[in-house]
Amino acid sequence: MQPVSRREALLVGALGLAGTAAGAAGLAWTLTSRGAPATGAALTHPVELRSAGGRLALELQAGRGLLELAGRQATALGYNGAIPGPTLRLRAGDELSIRLTNRLAGPTNLHVHGLHVSPQGNGDNVFVRVDSGETFDYEYRLPADHPPGVYWYHPHHHGMVADQIFGGLFGAIVVEDTIPIPAAMDRVLVVSDTDLDAAGNVRKVAPTERMAGREGAIVLVNGQSNPRLSAYPGQRERWRLVNACVARYLRLQLDGQGMQLLGMDSGHFQAPAPVDEVLLAPGNRADLLITMAAGESVLRAAYYDRGSMPGMMRRAPAGRVPADRPGEVSLATLQVAGQPGAGPAGLPPRPAPADLRRIPVAAHRQFLLAAGMGSMGGGGTGMAAFTINGRSFNPDRTDTTVAAGSVEEWTVVNTSSMDHPFHLHVWPMQIIAVNGVAPVSPLWQDVVNVPANGQVSVRVAFKDFTGRSAYHCHILDHEDLGMMGAIEVH
Repeated sequence: MQPVSRREALLVGALGLAGTAAGAAGLAWTLTSRGAPATGAALTHPVELRSAGGRLALELQAGRGLLELAGRQATALGYNGAIPGPTLRLRAGDELSIRLTNRLAGPTNLHVHGLHVSPQGNGDNVFVRVDSGETFDYEYRLPADHPPGVYWYHPHHHGMVADQIFGGLFGAIVVEDTIPIPAAMDRVLVVSDTDLDAAGNVRKVAPTERMAGREGAIVLVNGQSNPRLSAYPGQRERWRLVNACVARYLRLQLDGQGMQLLGMDSGHFQAPAPVDEVLLAPGNRADLLITMAAGESVLRAAYYDRGSMPGMMRRAPAGRVPADRPGEVSLATLQVAGQPGAGPAGLPPRPAPADLRRIPVAAHRQFLLAAGMGSMGGGGTGMAAFTINGRSFNPDRTDTTVAAGSVEEWTVVNTSSMDHPFHLHVWPMQIIAVNGVAPVSPLWQDVVNVPANGQVSVRVAFKDFTGRSAYHCHILDHEDLGMMGAIEVH
């Protein structure tokens, strides 16, 4: 297999930057809030919990309280009193046990985004409801051949997903490589956004913002505003980035540094791909190698136009935006200085990714994503309809039934004037074509961006597990407003 080209690497996020999406509200504290965010502090990482002897057991408490956010105290949501929650490090074949305690005022639950685990019972079951004051014991077993990579966890109680993630409920999961990749540092960078009101509370979002997909003016990395990273010239670092934003797309750039993309979501390339930028739709993750060059570089999210609802104008970018870079957000500042170290060691061999393109297909399905003004909107707003195949989500209805062990080809058609990132739980998707353009090498993701007025074809192998799960738009306001369906594999 040949190395992935730069063009093909950009195909990973949406087969290029053609399309529409995320106007970047700048890095700024809400003007009426108490003080500006503290920028430039050294990057910190969430607490890490590692499996031992094939098992990791922990408790997650979801609660509201005074938490540190961008160097200031804010009233927000968090797991175990922090934003993000602890990073969970696992290995293929491990058992993961999570006791979720709900200290919120309303219901919640838990989704382990991207993990290939059972959706039944106490597994990755998004139909579970954990009411205020209750606990629920989740149990997951990773298959022995589970793909390494970066994943994440977050609430998934329908109708409250966007509010609870915007409030601060999310954390990273890393499934380690069987053969480690040599790197001086292994950083997990969780990017999120939010807004605070004058009292320091996470701001309530207006219905019109939910229709567009909210973008907070406060953009954070590991809960910090534009933190500082330090490294020595010649070092290789591994950066695992998670887009935990409700609706913001991240068009990532790091000028002056050599970036190599190892893969997206659970999909990995056989050889790393040199890239100048990487597009992460909401829910996507990127696994990057950075070989450090002396000087200062800014990890930034460049502007990406994801479109808008007909008749609606998007909020103008806010914050400190350079005149020559409209809509840009500075995420972190990298300072590389000091005595150059030894060059990085060679990379271990990686297996070729699986390829379903020559596998017989049991069924072809089409999913129409639609968003428009009307009186039948999901979530009972009466303002807009967000549908898949003409129907808003109903938890009591199963929309798609699939035979276990089969391979299907799905064509997801976006009939609206804004991008919709399509996410399938439990089973990853191989991208076959985007707007008729097919990648040369196999590309695997669990969130696939569907451009405005465009379409994406994917293939899915429904292997290993049976049970009932979900697919939806990962602009989480749109999911809450009805753009979701239930799938049962048996």
